[in-house]
Amino acid sequence: MNSSKSTSAVVLGGGISGLFATRVLAEHYDTVTLVDRDHLTGPNLLRRGLPQGHHLHGLLARGQEITEEHFPGITDQMVADGSAIGDASNDVRWIIAGKPLVQTDSGLTCLTASRPFFESHIRDRVLALPNVVLSEQTDISRLDVSEDGKRVQGVWVFPEGKHETLLPADLVVDASGRGSRLSVWLDDLGYGKVPEEKHKIGMGYATRYYEIPDEAFEGNISVNTVASPEVPRGCICQKIDGGRAIVTAYGILGDHPPTDPEGYLDFIKSLAAPDIYNILQQAKPLNDPVAYKFPTNLRRHYELMSDLPSGILAIGDGVASFNPSYAQGMTVAALGSVVLRDHVAGGGPVDTLAYFKDLAQNAVDGCWDVAVSNDLAFPGVEGERTPEITETHEFIAKVQDAAAVDAEVSRAFQRVIGLADHYTVLHEPHLEAKILGA
Repeated sequence: MNSSKSTSAVVLGGGISGLFATRVLAEHYDTVTLVDRDHLTGPNLLRRGLPQGHHLHGLLARGQEITEEHFPGITDQMVADGSAIGDASNDVRWIIAGKPLVQTDSGLTCLTASRPFFESHIRDRVLALPNVVLSEQTDISRLDVSEDGKRVQGVWVFPEGKHETLLPADLVVDASGRGSRLSVWLDDLGYGKVPEEKHKIGMGYATRYYEIPDEAFEGNISVNTVASPEVPRGCICQKIDGGRAIVTAYGILGDHPPTDPEGYLDFIKSLAAPDIYNILQQAKPLNDPVAYKFPTNLRRHYELMSDLPSGILAIGDGVASFNPSYAQGMTVAALGSVVLRDHVAGGGPVDTLAYFKDLAQNAVDGCWDVAVSNDLAFPGVEGERTPEITETHEFIAKVQDAAAVDAEVSRAFQRVIGLADHYTVLHEPHLEAKILGA
């Protein structure tokens, strides 16, 4: 932001979305303060504010590309530090409806690592920026708003062991996650309730870490058995940092994997394909299974508000929180950072409503529609199955069948899954002919 006056921004939340936001803002503001209630630089990488941090996370291919754009060389650094890397199709075995998709070169990078590993590498790069200030172990209290209520001009916080303190800011970005209080603050300020959309899926998953010999993976870095309406259970077994493998099994509508070792293994044995169960016959467990529950998809439609104050934006799970089995969360945060970059690049005040409309269109809508539509393929999930959704389910089932026998369809489908290409590529005449003919 070019101005003779010193400018400042504050980011609320030091997770992936907050780190991406801080990176973008640091290019345009003189000072960016990153606020988080956790001890981010402490020895415990499984921080309190990320209860799901123990479980499997992934950057889809587009998210990986954006991460490298923001932090040049970070991919090579993570690989040097122990992350596994490969082609998102050729080196990943996808099994859908019990059938493996054809493995072929997709041209997309797949990086596999634990969530703390991803987060710590990105955080190190962000905190190395000279105009970034970290305020960790700091609780967020309330917004500071102009007398007329039209402009957010900072945030009040409680640093550990200190009194409530004001952090003045030209822009505040809320990246505090699913538990964000922004919608409540806006209602209290008289802007009305932010429309919310929820879809109950009753998902639960359990994760266990293993030592697995390389030969058990048969040249892959990840084996993904996807839940389907016929067998609504899934599992991912993936090489990660530290010479370990992570195994996350999941089920929906209350059908959750047990956390006793025997029951956990029996759950994996019941999947539509035996691949991961067979791999685990050669594995050494490093811990007992740990569970986590995700009851509902949640979206806050800020873009539908008629009015919002200036000086406040939101990004990440506080806007949309998805079914985690689709691994979209970190990539949607990355896409959101690109939208944020576009809106702060010109300097001057950011048009809040224009930002949220752009965020919806270019970061959230597509992924949200895919998640909700996919969830509705499971008979027990509540929601309206319009003719368009039913038609989409039928077409995707045919795509999956074709991708199990045709390399070109498999490549196209997996590039769509990775958000590298728009789903409309599947309707290109020569591909659609293969899909419908399969």
